[in-house]
Amino acid sequence: MTNVPALQALQMKKYLPNILLCDRPGAGVLAALLRCLPLRFAAVAAAALLFAGGANAQNDAQFTQYFEVPSYYNAGAIGTSDLLRIRAGARLQWVGIHGAPKTFMGTADMPFKLFRKRFGVGLVIQQESLGLYKNMNIGAQVAYKQKLFKGVLSIGAQIGFVDQSFKGSEVYIPDQDDYHQPDDEAIPKQDIRGNALDVSAGLFYSHPKFWVGVSGTHLNAPAIRLNAESGENSTEKNYEFLVGRTLYFMAGSNIKIKNTLFEVLPSALVKTDFTFTTWEATLRGRYNKFITAGVGYRWKDAVYAIVQGEFKGFLLGVSYDYPVSDISLASSGSFEFFIGYSLKLNLGEKNRHKHRSVRIF
Repeated sequence: MTNVPALQALQMKKYLPNILLCDRPGAGVLAALLRCLPLRFAAVAAAALLFAGGANAQNDAQFTQYFEVPSYYNAGAIGTSDLLRIRAGARLQWVGIHGAPKTFMGTADMPFKLFRKRFGVGLVIQQESLGLYKNMNIGAQVAYKQKLFKGVLSIGAQIGFVDQSFKGSEVYIPDQDDYHQPDDEAIPKQDIRGNALDVSAGLFYSHPKFWVGVSGTHLNAPAIRLNAESGENSTEKNYEFLVGRTLYFMAGSNIKIKNTLFEVLPSALVKTDFTFTTWEATLRGRYNKFITAGVGYRWKDAVYAIVQGEFKGFLLGVSYDYPVSDISLASSGSFEFFIGYSLKLNLGEKNRHKHRSVRIF
């Protein structure tokens, strides 16, 4: 088996302008792409990889409207109110760069009671394409609720699988390539695919005035063995991709402005795979629980603006990221769209937090 932790980069022949191919075993993704790039695009590639998580094999997608889908990051953030909540989103990363990431995702969660105890149940699905590379995560979630002080502590777990594929049949190696040969065994010659069990867990605390959560994804560090999809070539080498553990911390609040219909909604998200750490902070204002607008900053990556509307349980959200790194030399920015619907459930008793609890979406 050929161990290629940097397999994600093999799809990069179309990822940035003039990228032809990528890595050899044992070399970093970033170094490989810089070798493949003309000098004028080197800074762009460095920014793209360092701040997108590709260099550290991070598997989770990035969402500017992270507060809309806390259960994507934290299995404990489900069933936090008496609502059935459904969210679907799409993100177009780095518009203008052919083969840049395109991400689609959906979440659904609701509370329920069993043996007079409160629980939450949820489902999350995410699919991302990145040039010749694709990955998909699907997980089922359950959480136990316990009243604590004036809020509710939720302990959640998620089990599912991660599926990854690479279009090796579309790899192109140009003539007179100084770094790669057509017979390089580290480069897949066929389409390859694999999947593995995936486990995550999280703690989430919701209070009438704030919410906070800590969680870990891919806790079992899945090792995905990718092999030829056709199965026609028994001599085709297998490849292994390691999905690294990622730790998340997220928090937020809603601050009502007295004698007005306005609320201020600050929030933050920190994530690390123990090699690379990044954070972002968002400040939103909401009027009459109808119109929301805000701005945010992601460390050394982007500034962004968000606009959302809510009406009778329906939600529509749009955001735009403008890169502050050298990726702006090749891209005009990133766009993200979310839609959602919330339906009140009857759990057989009044939920005193049903409207006064902090809104995280």
